[in-house]
Amino acid sequence: MLLDIVTYPDERLRTKCAPVESVTPELRTLVDSMFETMYAAPGVGLAAPQVAQWIRLVVIDTASPEEEKKPKVLINPQLVCSGEQIRSKNEGCLSVPLGFRADVNRYSNVHLTYRDLDWNLIEEDLTDFPAIVVQHETDHLDGILFIDHISRLRRSLYDSKVRKWLRVNKAHA
Repeated sequence: MLLDIVTYPDERLRTKCAPVESVTPELRTLVDSMFETMYAAPGVGLAAPQVAQWIRLVVIDTASPEEEKKPKVLINPQLVCSGEQIRSKNEGCLSVPLGFRADVNRYSNVHLTYRDLDWNLIEEDLTDFPAIVVQHETDHLDGILFIDHISRLRRSLYDSKVRKWLRVNKAHA
């Protein structure tokens, strides 16, 4: 089932999420719906708060379009970032409207610890694009959007565009 994606400036996106306590049939259904929503959007990652679920859950698939899908479920992910700061070029977000994209500083390496859908504890080291995606998606679990990482001026200009877009859409509703 496709889920509605919560979009900025909705303040609910600023909510810090609670840990997942166990894998339930409802959680498995949510994961399936999150993947369906992410692929339809299309995106490479989706965090639970983006679909109005305030739990520490992320789904990602960083496979290129030519590759077979590599869906991954991250329950209660924890990151240790290291390496150099790199520029995530043209970063975007399914919760940030108007197709806004920006370059964002991220770490090149991430040591990721999470639980999978069988409640196994998984540890892995990620670099480059997968490391960037995981940083982006886990930020959502702490109420942080990628636009929080851009300059104040660029953010102010974007906020003005969003306010205008919301006024126009409200007038046409």
